[in-house]
Amino acid sequence: MNKKLNELIQLFNRDIRLLLGISFGIFLFILFFQPFPVERFDFNNLLLFVAGFGAIVFLFMFLVRIVFPVISRKRNSFNRTSFPSIYLGGFIILVLSTVALAFYLRYVGKASISFYVVFKIFLICMAAPLTLRILDLIRELKKENELLTSEKKTIQNQVEKYEEDNLNKSIEFISENKSEVLTLLVSDIAFIKSADNYVEIVYKSGDNLKKSLIRNTLKNIELQLKEYTNFIRCHRICVVNKQYIEKLSKNYNNHWITIRGYNEKIPVSRQFLLKVREAL
Repeated sequence: MNKKLNELIQLFNRDIRLLLGISFGIFLFILFFQPFPVERFDFNNLLLFVAGFGAIVFLFMFLVRIVFPVISRKRNSFNRTSFPSIYLGGFIILVLSTVALAFYLRYVGKASISFYVVFKIFLICMAAPLTLRILDLIRELKKENELLTSEKKTIQNQVEKYEEDNLNKSIEFISENKSEVLTLLVSDIAFIKSADNYVEIVYKSGDNLKKSLIRNTLKNIELQLKEYTNFIRCHRICVVNKQYIEKLSKNYNNHWITIRGYNEKIPVSRQFLLKVREAL
């Protein structure tokens, strides 16, 4: 309960500061640019008169953005973030502010009201709902970004756990005539390369990398590795374990992978370049 109350207080304080900032901006704009005839006021009275513009806009923003949502929320009949409420609230602020400022200028400022003056009041009042809407959009985008970031981390953790579980599994590579069998841990396999009618399997043995040839096709081997997400195709003749990739290099139009503890370059074709970059 206290946590929820603190969140409401923080939200209230944030909104109040926002409304005060917009009102102060309107005050400064009218004070410096003087879009209305206010020559009859001396400087002190002018400050008070112009402050009235900001106070009127603040009042209507406060009513629409804070008071009405609180009252309506108790009746479960209003949601400030819903589509109609967003634009209805902005429209109400615009109309009420324009009408109120026109009367304020006419009866307090003793200025003559023309269509041009009302149009200028309308443009000034439009700044408030436009600013509020832009800031609301920024907040919504931040929340959406936080949600997507959280979902991404969750998915990444699930993938990492899945890959970690797979690395502890072993896999049997059997030759086409079934005369040879090579059993290896998934985590020990660095890469598999096609070599004519054979496949060359490079795997970790102790602190070194060793090679074994088995009579089979890379296509058949790739089918065996399909369930293990840490293996990616980098070339038509090579499948590599991304855990062993040290870096991706480029020379003119050629790309290649460097494997940790292995001197030879592993080619990367354009067809699979994007997948390799994503894996890294």
